[in-house]
Amino acid sequence: MNAVVVAVLVMLVLSLLRVNVVFALLIGALAGGLSGGLSFMDTLTSFTDGLGAGATIALSYAMLGGFAVAISRTGIPELLVSGVLKLVNKDGEVTRENLAKALIIIALLAMAIFSQNLIPIHIAFIPLLVPPILHILNELRIDRRLIAAVLTFGLTAPYILLPYGFGLIFHEIVFTQMELAGLTIDMADIPKAMAIPVAGLLVGLIIAVFISYRKPRDYHKTSSTIEGTLKKTASTKDVLVTIVALIAALVAQIQTDSMIIGALAGILVLYVFGAMKWREADDVLTEGMRMMAFIGFVMITANGFASVIQATGAIEPLVESVSDLFAGNKGIAALAMLIVGLFVTMGIGSSFATIPIIAAIFVPLSLEFEFSTMAIIALIGTAGALGDAGSPASDSTLGPTAGLNVDGQHNHIWDTCVPTFLHYNIPLVIFGWAAVMLLG
Repeated sequence: MNAVVVAVLVMLVLSLLRVNVVFALLIGALAGGLSGGLSFMDTLTSFTDGLGAGATIALSYAMLGGFAVAISRTGIPELLVSGVLKLVNKDGEVTRENLAKALIIIALLAMAIFSQNLIPIHIAFIPLLVPPILHILNELRIDRRLIAAVLTFGLTAPYILLPYGFGLIFHEIVFTQMELAGLTIDMADIPKAMAIPVAGLLVGLIIAVFISYRKPRDYHKTSSTIEGTLKKTASTKDVLVTIVALIAALVAQIQTDSMIIGALAGILVLYVFGAMKWREADDVLTEGMRMMAFIGFVMITANGFASVIQATGAIEPLVESVSDLFAGNKGIAALAMLIVGLFVTMGIGSSFATIPIIAAIFVPLSLEFEFSTMAIIALIGTAGALGDAGSPASDSTLGPTAGLNVDGQHNHIWDTCVPTFLHYNIPLVIFGWAAVMLLG
Protein backbone atom coordinates (compact mmCIF):
# COMPACT_ATOMS: atom_id res chain seq x y z
CA MET A 1 0.00 0.00 0.00
CA ASN A 2 1.22 3.50 -0.83
CA ALA A 3 3.04 5.20 2.06
CA VAL A 4 0.86 8.32 1.87
CA VAL A 5 -2.28 6.23 2.21
CA VAL A 6 -0.78 4.27 5.12
CA ALA A 7 0.29 7.41 6.98
CA VAL A 8 -3.04 9.21 6.57
CA LEU A 9 -5.16 6.14 7.37
CA VAL A 10 -3.18 5.40 10.55
CA MET A 11 -3.45 9.03 11.64
CA LEU A 12 -7.20 9.18 10.96
CA VAL A 13 -8.02 5.84 12.61
CA LEU A 14 -6.08 6.73 15.75
CA SER A 15 -7.75 10.15 15.87
CA LEU A 16 -11.20 8.57 15.56
CA LEU A 17 -10.25 6.24 18.43
CA ARG A 18 -9.70 9.41 20.49
CA VAL A 19 -5.92 9.14 20.56
CA ASN A 20 -4.45 12.63 20.99
CA VAL A 21 -3.99 14.23 17.55
CA VAL A 22 -0.32 14.99 18.21
CA PHE A 23 0.41 11.34 18.95
CA ALA A 24 -1.77 10.22 16.03
CA LEU A 25 0.25 12.43 13.67
CA LEU A 26 3.54 11.14 15.08
CA ILE A 27 2.56 7.46 14.82
CA GLY A 28 1.06 8.03 11.36
CA ALA A 29 4.31 9.65 10.20
CA LEU A 30 6.35 6.71 11.53
CA ALA A 31 4.02 4.21 9.83
CA GLY A 32 4.18 6.11 6.54
CA GLY A 33 7.95 6.49 6.63
CA LEU A 34 8.60 2.83 7.39
CA SER A 35 6.11 1.60 4.78
CA GLY A 36 7.69 4.00 2.27
CA GLY A 37 11.09 2.38 2.59
CA LEU A 38 12.70 4.79 5.05
CA SER A 39 14.57 3.42 8.04
CA PHE A 40 13.32 4.27 11.51
CA MET A 41 16.13 6.78 12.03
CA ASP A 42 15.62 8.35 8.58
CA THR A 43 11.90 8.69 9.29
CA LEU A 44 12.62 10.25 12.67
CA THR A 45 15.16 12.63 11.12
CA SER A 46 12.72 13.75 8.42
CA PHE A 47 10.04 14.26 11.04
CA THR A 48 12.35 16.26 13.30
CA ASP A 49 13.64 18.37 10.40
CA GLY A 50 10.09 19.31 9.49
CA LEU A 51 9.12 20.48 12.96
CA GLY A 52 10.89 23.82 12.65
CA ALA A 53 8.57 24.92 9.83
CA GLY A 54 5.68 24.95 12.29
CA ALA A 55 7.40 27.02 14.97
CA THR A 56 6.42 30.38 13.45
CA ILE A 57 2.78 29.32 13.18
CA ALA A 58 2.76 28.04 16.76
CA LEU A 59 4.22 31.30 18.11
CA SER A 60 1.76 33.28 15.99
CA TYR A 61 -1.19 31.49 17.53
CA ALA A 62 0.25 31.86 21.02
CA MET A 63 0.57 35.62 20.52
CA LEU A 64 -2.94 35.81 19.04
CA GLY A 65 -4.24 33.96 22.07
CA GLY A 66 -2.57 36.49 24.36
CA PHE A 67 -4.06 39.36 22.33
CA ALA A 68 -7.53 37.78 22.52
CA VAL A 69 -7.34 37.40 26.30
CA ALA A 70 -6.01 40.94 26.63
CA ILE A 71 -9.02 42.29 24.74
CA SER A 72 -11.38 40.13 26.78
CA ARG A 73 -10.09 41.79 29.94
CA THR A 74 -10.97 45.25 28.68
CA GLY A 75 -14.67 44.38 29.04
CA ILE A 76 -15.46 44.55 25.32
CA PRO A 77 -16.74 40.95 25.12
CA GLU A 78 -19.06 41.74 28.04
CA LEU A 79 -20.73 44.37 25.90
CA LEU A 80 -21.14 41.90 23.05
CA VAL A 81 -22.54 39.23 25.37
CA SER A 82 -24.96 41.61 27.10
CA GLY A 83 -26.25 42.72 23.70
CA VAL A 84 -27.07 39.14 22.77
CA LEU A 85 -28.60 38.44 26.17
CA LYS A 86 -31.11 41.24 25.65
CA LEU A 87 -32.54 39.20 22.79
CA VAL A 88 -33.06 36.13 24.94
CA ASN A 89 -36.45 36.18 26.61
CA LYS A 90 -36.08 34.70 30.08
CA ASP A 91 -39.75 33.77 30.00
CA GLY A 92 -38.98 31.41 27.14
CA GLU A 93 -40.64 33.18 24.23
CA VAL A 94 -39.86 31.06 21.20
CA THR A 95 -39.60 33.98 18.76
CA ARG A 96 -37.00 35.76 20.85
CA GLU A 97 -34.95 32.58 21.29
CA ASN A 98 -34.99 31.87 17.58
CA LEU A 99 -33.94 35.45 16.90
CA ALA A 100 -31.05 35.11 19.33
CA LYS A 101 -29.96 31.83 17.72
CA ALA A 102 -30.09 33.38 14.27
CA LEU A 103 -28.13 36.41 15.46
CA ILE A 104 -25.36 34.28 16.96
CA ILE A 105 -25.06 32.09 13.87
CA ILE A 106 -25.07 35.03 11.44
CA ALA A 107 -22.61 37.04 13.56
CA LEU A 108 -20.13 34.16 13.87
CA LEU A 109 -20.47 33.32 10.17
CA ALA A 110 -19.86 36.95 9.21
CA MET A 111 -16.81 37.19 11.48
CA ALA A 112 -15.37 33.95 10.08
CA ILE A 113 -15.84 35.18 6.50
CA PHE A 114 -14.36 38.61 7.28
CA SER A 115 -11.40 36.93 8.98
CA GLN A 116 -10.29 35.47 5.64
CA ASN A 117 -10.80 38.39 3.28
CA LEU A 118 -11.93 41.75 4.66
CA ILE A 119 -10.08 41.66 8.01
CA PRO A 120 -7.47 38.91 7.53
CA ILE A 121 -6.93 37.84 11.14
CA HIS A 122 -7.79 34.18 10.45
CA ILE A 123 -8.80 32.31 13.63
CA ALA A 124 -7.71 35.05 16.05
CA PHE A 125 -11.33 36.17 16.55
CA ILE A 126 -12.48 32.76 17.82
CA PRO A 127 -10.89 32.80 21.29
CA LEU A 128 -12.08 36.39 21.63
CA LEU A 129 -15.76 35.92 20.77
CA VAL A 130 -16.69 32.25 21.24
CA PRO A 131 -15.79 31.42 24.89
CA PRO A 132 -17.71 34.39 26.35
CA ILE A 133 -20.94 33.29 24.66
CA LEU A 134 -20.75 29.60 25.59
CA HIS A 135 -23.18 30.09 28.47
CA ILE A 136 -25.60 31.74 26.02
CA LEU A 137 -25.23 28.76 23.68
CA ASN A 138 -25.97 26.50 26.66
CA GLU A 139 -29.02 28.53 27.63
CA LEU A 140 -30.35 28.40 24.07
CA ARG A 141 -29.42 24.68 23.86
CA ILE A 142 -27.55 25.25 20.59
CA ASP A 143 -25.59 22.23 19.35
CA ARG A 144 -21.93 23.25 19.30
CA ARG A 145 -21.38 21.02 16.26
CA LEU A 146 -23.56 23.52 14.39
CA ILE A 147 -21.30 26.38 15.50
CA ALA A 148 -18.22 24.37 14.48
CA ALA A 149 -19.76 23.83 11.03
CA VAL A 150 -20.58 27.54 10.69
CA LEU A 151 -17.08 28.64 11.71
CA THR A 152 -15.32 26.10 9.48
CA PHE A 153 -17.40 27.17 6.47
CA GLY A 154 -16.44 30.79 7.10
CA LEU A 155 -12.78 29.84 7.47
CA THR A 156 -12.61 27.87 4.21
CA ALA A 157 -15.14 28.95 1.56
CA PRO A 158 -14.04 32.64 1.35
CA TYR A 159 -10.35 31.99 0.68
CA ILE A 160 -11.22 29.34 -1.91
CA LEU A 161 -13.52 31.70 -3.84
CA LEU A 162 -12.52 35.32 -3.20
CA PRO A 163 -9.09 36.74 -4.21
CA TYR A 164 -8.71 38.99 -1.17
CA GLY A 165 -6.71 38.57 2.03
CA PHE A 166 -5.90 34.90 2.55
CA GLY A 167 -7.87 34.21 -0.62
CA LEU A 168 -5.35 36.23 -2.63
CA ILE A 169 -2.54 34.12 -1.17
CA PHE A 170 -4.37 30.89 -2.05
CA HIS A 171 -5.10 32.07 -5.60
CA GLU A 172 -1.51 33.22 -6.08
CA ILE A 173 -0.27 29.79 -4.99
CA VAL A 174 -2.62 28.10 -7.49
CA PHE A 175 -1.50 30.49 -10.24
CA THR A 176 2.22 30.15 -9.52
CA GLN A 177 2.28 26.38 -9.08
CA MET A 178 0.23 25.75 -12.23
CA GLU A 179 2.59 28.00 -14.17
CA LEU A 180 5.61 26.13 -12.81
CA ALA A 181 3.93 22.89 -13.88
CA GLY A 182 3.67 24.17 -17.45
CA LEU A 183 0.23 25.79 -17.67
CA THR A 184 -0.12 29.58 -17.56
CA ILE A 185 -3.55 30.79 -16.46
CA ASP A 186 -5.37 34.06 -15.81
CA MET A 187 -5.89 34.63 -12.06
CA ALA A 188 -9.26 36.16 -12.86
CA ASP A 189 -10.41 32.69 -13.96
CA ILE A 190 -9.83 31.11 -10.55
CA PRO A 191 -12.99 32.50 -8.84
CA LYS A 192 -15.04 31.49 -11.89
CA ALA A 193 -13.67 27.94 -11.83
CA MET A 194 -14.15 27.60 -8.05
CA ALA A 195 -17.73 28.92 -7.94
CA ILE A 196 -19.34 25.50 -8.39
CA PRO A 197 -17.13 23.72 -5.80
CA VAL A 198 -17.84 26.46 -3.24
CA ALA A 199 -21.55 26.03 -3.94
CA GLY A 200 -21.04 22.50 -2.60
CA LEU A 201 -19.70 23.94 0.66
CA LEU A 202 -22.77 26.18 0.88
CA VAL A 203 -25.03 23.15 0.46
CA GLY A 204 -23.16 21.44 3.29
CA LEU A 205 -23.63 24.48 5.53
CA ILE A 206 -27.36 24.60 4.83
CA ILE A 207 -27.70 20.89 5.66
CA ALA A 208 -25.73 21.33 8.91
CA VAL A 209 -27.76 24.34 10.07
CA PHE A 210 -31.26 23.31 9.05
CA ILE A 211 -31.14 19.51 9.24
CA SER A 212 -28.22 17.81 10.98
CA TYR A 213 -27.81 19.98 14.09
CA ARG A 214 -31.13 21.74 14.29
CA LYS A 215 -32.28 19.84 17.40
CA PRO A 216 -31.43 21.26 20.86
CA ARG A 217 -28.49 19.77 22.74
CA ASP A 218 -27.85 20.12 26.47
CA TYR A 219 -24.49 20.97 28.04
CA HIS A 220 -23.39 21.35 31.65
CA LYS A 221 -23.49 24.96 32.79
CA THR A 222 -19.85 25.49 33.68
CA SER A 223 -17.84 28.67 33.47
CA SER A 224 -15.06 28.92 30.94
CA THR A 225 -11.70 30.52 31.59
CA ILE A 226 -12.51 33.64 29.65
CA GLU A 227 -16.05 33.91 31.03
CA GLY A 228 -14.48 34.28 34.44
CA THR A 229 -12.58 37.34 33.25
CA LEU A 230 -15.69 39.18 32.10
CA LYS A 231 -16.09 41.21 35.26
CA LYS A 232 -15.02 44.59 34.01
CA THR A 233 -17.46 46.91 32.28
CA ALA A 234 -15.87 48.55 29.29
CA SER A 235 -15.64 52.34 29.44
CA THR A 236 -15.80 54.58 26.38
CA LYS A 237 -12.02 54.85 26.57
CA ASP A 238 -11.65 51.06 26.64
CA VAL A 239 -13.85 50.74 23.57
CA LEU A 240 -11.84 53.33 21.64
CA VAL A 241 -8.49 51.87 22.71
CA THR A 242 -9.62 48.37 21.74
CA ILE A 243 -10.69 49.59 18.30
CA VAL A 244 -7.29 51.28 17.87
CA ALA A 245 -5.57 48.07 19.02
CA LEU A 246 -7.48 45.97 16.48
CA ILE A 247 -6.64 48.42 13.70
CA ALA A 248 -2.99 48.49 14.78
CA ALA A 249 -2.86 44.71 14.81
CA LEU A 250 -4.41 44.51 11.34
CA VAL A 251 -2.15 47.17 9.82
CA ALA A 252 0.98 45.67 11.40
CA GLN A 253 0.07 42.20 10.16
CA ILE A 254 -0.56 43.41 6.62
CA GLN A 255 2.60 45.54 6.51
CA THR A 256 4.90 42.84 7.89
CA ASP A 257 2.97 39.75 6.75
CA SER A 258 3.45 38.47 10.30
CA MET A 259 0.70 37.52 12.74
CA ILE A 260 3.31 37.68 15.51
CA ILE A 261 4.04 41.37 14.91
CA GLY A 262 0.33 42.09 14.44
CA ALA A 263 -0.59 40.56 17.80
CA LEU A 264 2.36 42.30 19.48
CA ALA A 265 1.27 45.68 18.07
CA GLY A 266 -2.28 45.18 19.36
CA ILE A 267 -1.10 44.16 22.83
CA LEU A 268 1.26 47.14 23.06
CA VAL A 269 -1.55 49.57 22.17
CA LEU A 270 -3.72 48.12 24.96
CA TYR A 271 -0.90 48.50 27.47
CA VAL A 272 0.41 51.90 26.38
CA PHE A 273 -3.05 53.53 26.49
CA GLY A 274 -3.99 51.97 29.81
CA ALA A 275 -6.70 49.53 28.74
CA MET A 276 -4.48 46.83 30.27
CA LYS A 277 -2.02 47.06 33.16
CA TRP A 278 1.63 46.13 32.71
CA ARG A 279 1.53 44.05 35.87
CA GLU A 280 -1.10 41.83 34.22
CA ALA A 281 1.05 41.15 31.15
CA ASP A 282 2.46 37.85 32.32
CA ASP A 283 -0.92 36.44 33.35
CA VAL A 284 -2.55 37.54 30.10
CA LEU A 285 0.09 36.04 27.82
CA THR A 286 0.28 32.83 29.85
CA GLU A 287 -3.49 32.40 29.74
CA GLY A 288 -3.61 33.10 26.00
CA MET A 289 -0.74 30.74 25.23
CA ARG A 290 -2.34 28.01 27.31
CA MET A 291 -5.57 28.42 25.37
CA MET A 292 -3.84 28.18 21.98
CA ALA A 293 -1.08 25.71 22.92
CA PHE A 294 -2.97 22.72 21.52
CA ILE A 295 -3.18 24.33 18.08
CA GLY A 296 0.51 25.19 18.19
CA PHE A 297 1.62 21.66 19.03
CA VAL A 298 -0.63 20.14 16.37
CA MET A 299 0.64 22.53 13.69
CA ILE A 300 4.25 21.81 14.61
CA THR A 301 3.64 18.06 14.50
CA ALA A 302 1.72 18.34 11.22
CA ASN A 303 4.78 19.91 9.60
CA GLY A 304 6.86 16.94 10.73
CA PHE A 305 4.19 14.62 9.30
CA ALA A 306 4.28 16.46 5.95
CA SER A 307 8.07 16.28 5.87
CA VAL A 308 8.02 12.48 6.24
CA ILE A 309 5.36 12.10 3.53
CA GLN A 310 7.46 14.11 1.10
CA ALA A 311 10.64 12.26 2.08
CA THR A 312 9.07 8.92 1.14
CA GLY A 313 8.59 10.14 -2.43
CA ALA A 314 5.27 8.28 -2.43
CA ILE A 315 3.01 11.09 -3.61
CA GLU A 316 4.05 10.94 -7.27
CA PRO A 317 3.71 7.11 -7.50
CA LEU A 318 0.28 7.43 -5.91
CA VAL A 319 -0.86 9.86 -8.59
CA GLU A 320 0.77 7.83 -11.37
CA SER A 321 -0.91 4.65 -10.21
CA VAL A 322 -4.23 6.50 -10.28
CA SER A 323 -3.47 7.65 -13.81
CA ASP A 324 -2.59 4.15 -15.01
CA LEU A 325 -5.62 2.63 -13.33
CA PHE A 326 -8.13 4.99 -14.96
CA ALA A 327 -6.33 5.80 -18.21
CA GLY A 328 -8.83 6.87 -20.86
CA ASN A 329 -11.70 7.59 -18.47
CA LYS A 330 -11.75 11.32 -17.74
CA GLY A 331 -14.58 11.18 -15.21
CA ILE A 332 -13.08 8.49 -13.01
CA ALA A 333 -9.59 9.98 -13.35
CA ALA A 334 -10.85 13.39 -12.15
CA LEU A 335 -12.62 11.77 -9.20
CA ALA A 336 -9.49 9.78 -8.30
CA MET A 337 -7.31 12.91 -8.38
CA LEU A 338 -9.74 14.69 -6.07
CA ILE A 339 -9.57 11.79 -3.62
CA VAL A 340 -5.75 11.91 -3.73
CA GLY A 341 -5.92 15.63 -2.90
CA LEU A 342 -8.25 14.82 -0.01
CA PHE A 343 -5.78 12.30 1.42
CA VAL A 344 -2.80 14.64 1.13
CA THR A 345 -4.58 17.62 2.74
CA MET A 346 -6.11 15.47 5.50
CA GLY A 347 -2.59 14.49 6.51
CA ILE A 348 -0.82 17.81 6.06
CA GLY A 349 -3.71 19.92 7.35
CA SER A 350 -3.14 22.81 4.96
CA SER A 351 -4.66 23.49 1.54
CA PHE A 352 -1.97 26.10 0.95
CA ALA A 353 0.75 23.47 1.43
CA THR A 354 -1.06 20.84 -0.64
CA ILE A 355 -1.24 22.86 -3.87
CA PRO A 356 2.56 22.83 -4.52
CA ILE A 357 2.67 19.08 -3.86
CA ILE A 358 -0.10 18.08 -6.26
CA ALA A 359 0.08 20.77 -8.98
CA ALA A 360 3.39 19.52 -10.41
CA ILE A 361 1.79 16.12 -11.04
CA PHE A 362 -1.88 16.94 -11.62
CA VAL A 363 -1.32 19.61 -14.29
CA PRO A 364 0.56 17.42 -16.82
CA LEU A 365 -1.73 14.52 -15.98
CA SER A 366 -4.81 16.66 -16.63
CA LEU A 367 -3.35 17.92 -19.92
CA GLU A 368 -2.78 14.32 -20.92
CA PHE A 369 -6.50 13.67 -20.33
CA GLU A 370 -7.21 16.81 -22.43
CA PHE A 371 -9.07 18.75 -19.73
CA SER A 372 -9.68 22.44 -20.45
CA THR A 373 -7.76 25.13 -18.58
CA MET A 374 -10.82 26.08 -16.52
CA ALA A 375 -11.42 22.42 -15.65
CA ILE A 376 -7.80 22.03 -14.51
CA ILE A 377 -8.08 25.12 -12.31
CA ALA A 378 -11.22 23.67 -10.70
CA LEU A 379 -9.47 20.31 -10.27
CA ILE A 380 -6.31 21.76 -8.67
CA GLY A 381 -8.21 24.21 -6.46
CA THR A 382 -10.73 21.64 -5.28
CA ALA A 383 -8.14 18.90 -4.73
CA GLY A 384 -6.14 21.31 -2.58
CA ALA A 385 -9.15 22.58 -0.63
CA LEU A 386 -10.48 19.08 0.06
CA GLY A 387 -9.58 17.95 3.55
CA ASP A 388 -9.05 21.39 5.06
CA ALA A 389 -12.44 20.93 6.67
CA GLY A 390 -12.33 17.72 8.65
CA SER A 391 -8.58 17.35 9.04
CA PRO A 392 -7.50 16.92 12.67
CA ALA A 393 -4.40 19.00 11.88
CA SER A 394 -6.11 21.90 10.09
CA ASP A 395 -6.45 25.28 11.78
CA SER A 396 -9.91 25.45 10.18
CA THR A 397 -10.94 22.74 12.66
CA LEU A 398 -8.46 23.47 15.45
CA GLY A 399 -9.66 27.08 15.71
CA PRO A 400 -13.34 26.24 16.33
CA THR A 401 -12.36 23.55 18.83
CA ALA A 402 -10.14 25.98 20.72
CA GLY A 403 -13.12 28.27 21.26
CA LEU A 404 -15.83 25.68 21.84
CA ASN A 405 -13.90 23.36 24.14
CA VAL A 406 -12.67 25.77 26.80
CA ASP A 407 -15.07 24.12 29.25
CA GLY A 408 -14.18 20.58 28.14
CA GLN A 409 -17.52 19.77 26.49
CA HIS A 410 -16.55 19.76 22.81
CA ASN A 411 -14.43 16.91 21.41
CA HIS A 412 -12.06 17.94 18.60
CA ILE A 413 -12.50 14.79 16.51
CA TRP A 414 -16.15 13.83 16.98
CA ASP A 415 -17.64 17.31 17.45
CA THR A 416 -15.56 19.31 14.95
CA CYS A 417 -13.61 17.09 12.53
CA VAL A 418 -16.20 14.41 11.77
CA PRO A 419 -19.15 16.84 11.33
CA THR A 420 -17.15 19.19 9.09
CA PHE A 421 -15.69 16.30 7.10
CA LEU A 422 -19.13 14.89 6.34
CA HIS A 423 -20.81 18.20 5.57
CA TYR A 424 -18.06 19.80 3.50
CA ASN A 425 -15.75 17.22 1.94
CA ILE A 426 -18.51 15.02 0.54
CA PRO A 427 -20.33 17.87 -1.26
CA LEU A 428 -16.98 19.40 -2.26
CA VAL A 429 -16.01 16.15 -4.00
CA ILE A 430 -19.39 15.98 -5.75
CA PHE A 431 -19.53 19.63 -6.81
CA GLY A 432 -15.81 19.76 -7.58
CA TRP A 433 -16.11 16.73 -9.85
CA ALA A 434 -19.19 18.25 -11.50
CA ALA A 435 -17.27 21.49 -12.11
CA VAL A 436 -14.37 19.63 -13.74
CA MET A 437 -16.71 17.68 -16.02
CA LEU A 438 -18.89 20.66 -16.93
CA LEU A 439 -15.89 22.86 -17.66
CA GLY A 440 -14.48 20.04 -19.74
